[in-house]
Amino acid sequence: MTTHASQQAARTTPATPVTPAAPAAAPGAGAPDGGKALYGGKGTRRITVRDIAAAKERGEKWPMLTAYDAMTASVFDEAGIPVMLVGDSMGNCHLGYESTVPVTMDEITILSAAVVRGTKRALIVGDLPFGAYQEGPVQALRSATRLVKEAGVGAVKLEGGERSADQIELLVRSGIPVMAHVGLTPQSVNAYGGYPVQGRGEEAAAQLLRDAKAVQDAGAFAVVLELVPAELAAEVTRSLHVPTVGIGAGAECDAQVLVWTDMAGLTGGRVPRFVKQYAQLRQTLGDAARSFADEVVGGTYPAPEHAFR
Repeated sequence: MTTHASQQAARTTPATPVTPAAPAAAPGAGAPDGGKALYGGKGTRRITVRDIAAAKERGEKWPMLTAYDAMTASVFDEAGIPVMLVGDSMGNCHLGYESTVPVTMDEITILSAAVVRGTKRALIVGDLPFGAYQEGPVQALRSATRLVKEAGVGAVKLEGGERSADQIELLVRSGIPVMAHVGLTPQSVNAYGGYPVQGRGEEAAAQLLRDAKAVQDAGAFAVVLELVPAELAAEVTRSLHVPTVGIGAGAECDAQVLVWTDMAGLTGGRVPRFVKQYAQLRQTLGDAARSFADEVVGGTYPAPEHAFR
């Protein structure tokens, strides 16, 4: 998924949704039994793709965040986040790359394993990075199998619609759940020449709908819609029996995902227009670092209570 770094085009105003967003429900309110809800549920077992399907049937909306390390993932798990994506967005916001393209299978595997170790309840989805599945279904199966066996993820995600249907079909047939990703696919940044909104215009909208249906028919348990006009995303959501996960795709998707460093205000500079920052961690961490440095320089840290006798 895209982060703030390369999304000038993403800041254009999205289309108005076809219908107004439903009011937010209290945690657990969407399920017959609050313990079955994805967010706010009381269970301690791992959430599975069957739980995701059941949430779609009962009309429950749910949140997803990215995570890249055990400690952060444990915080989100304790907060009740039901699905976490170990995204190749780690390239932008953790590894210092200019895009997601350089991220490797080794990097995804190591960080996915850390997130799995840091969580108890969330479904952990590992991204297949650029170059890990484009050769075809066999390569995709090899890469996905590694994430399942070595990292312990419960599902994988890959980009592409009709062009990736064969890969998805083989993975699902082999017992590996797949979350698909259509609309803006950041691994194709060099082909796009940036990060433009996808699906504008009749022909592009029809292709995006075909892509979404193709990955559903191939067996994907959910479909990420990134940088898609809200009206089109609503149409796709109504057309599919699997849930849609929106990022810059309006309020009518079944779920919403954000890159956690954007959501928590750790990202520096401008963020995409679809991001809402729920904290300002960059300011908080900077203040803490400056306070620590001032006390060291001033000789007030460590104080006597911080020393051993």
